Amino acid sequence: MKLSGARPMFWPKSCARCGTKGHGLRLKRTIVLVGMMGSGKSAIGRALSARLQVPFQDSDAAIEEAAQETIAEIFARDGEAFFRRRETEVIQRLLDGPPAVLSTGGGAFLAARNREIIAQAGVSVWLDAPLQLLWERVRHKDTRPLLRTPDPLATLTTLFKERTPIYAKAGLTLSVRPRNSIEQTTQSLIELLQDHPDILETPT
Repeated sequence: MKLSGARPMFWPKSCARCGTKGHGLRLKRTIVLVGMMGSGKSAIGRALSARLQVPFQDSDAAIEEAAQETIAEIFARDGEAFFRRRETEVIQRLLDGPPAVLSTGGGAFLAARNREIIAQAGVSVWLDAPLQLLWERVRHKDTRPLLRTPDPLATLTTLFKERTPIYAKAGLTLSVRPRNSIEQTTQSLIELLQDHPDILETPT
């Protein structure tokens, strides 16, 4: 299987409710959202891109678009090692452009090469969600190839324990609170980014 050069990019629409017009915020580096499956990377990523009026990109969606196959199908046919190599290629390509918001797959940040690429071209933000919240979000979905095991909760728990120390290497960390809405979490993320003017420029 050979991936094409497709680069899915979604431009957000202005939203008066979200305050996307006249906010004056300027993103200076690409925000790369990392974390466990179910942590909200895609949902928060789309909301953040709308608030900042920058493109939203999703590495998993880009891989599926280029391969014309789902992530689960790629895993089943070619294996995880093959998928991870293609994932690195796609992430590097997506980061080659103007500042945007990029959502990555749960395993992407585990690779040292990916962490280096992200640090060079943008800034990683770990969406730190508690295990119980993650389980509530993924337990009824069959699109997670790593959870296709006899005991998916035990598998998720193991992945959570193994991956947390690596996610903690991200440039920034945002705690995801179970009761917060997408809008509230996105606002918390913007406030976090505003503490770093080298990432998000705030009008004075």
